[in-house]
Amino acid sequence: YVPLGATSPTQYPVSIYGTEVFELNRPLRDLAVSLARTATLNDSSAAVAYRANYASSAAYAPGSQAPGVVACDVATSDTYFSGTLLSEAFENTTRLFTNGSGRYCTTAQEDNATLEALLRGAVSHLTDFARVIVLRTASDFDRPYAGEPATVNLFYATQGGFEPALRNIYLAGVRVVQAILAQWEGTFAKGVPPDNYVGDILGSLGGAPDFGPGSEFNDNPVIP
Repeated sequence: YVPLGATSPTQYPVSIYGTEVFELNRPLRDLAVSLARTATLNDSSAAVAYRANYASSAAYAPGSQAPGVVACDVATSDTYFSGTLLSEAFENTTRLFTNGSGRYCTTAQEDNATLEALLRGAVSHLTDFARVIVLRTASDFDRPYAGEPATVNLFYATQGGFEPALRNIYLAGVRVVQAILAQWEGTFAKGVPPDNYVGDILGSLGGAPDFGPGSEFNDNPVIP
């Protein structure tokens, strides 16, 4: 994958749209993760059997673990991708766009579009971007285990993770919702203050992102 306007995979894109990278409220994320971890998650025998294959490789060994809740980065693509070559390409792209600070552990097709809509709302003083939480479940592997053809992983393997993932997003997510409702007056009504940069790659909400080309607005919020 060669970035827009670049001539090599390691060159930063010459042109950016502003939707390439978003950073969310870290203390709020950590609070949501701690709440989600109180849930008892589902599994399936098919998922247990398939993911055991990933234990043979040190690099992929975490993929063999039972369902759990982790805090990590998400890579979003409009085009569904699968296989080691494409996954490594987007791994490199994630590091490049985040100045080396990002390393994705799950993929998505809608997050950046949703976050851009919410950010535009924040620019117009209609939403509070510091209140955004992204909670996802992983249902399949983006690349095959050692020795497995990429076509088998993509088309034919019974990975067994889809139905447990559907159940787990509720089981983990409802713990967060219940805590927000129960602790609204004491914690969430005023919001959880961030201790990190929150916003997009352009610094549209003010502040200086530590990724991308830096703030385009000299640490001042955009005036709509």
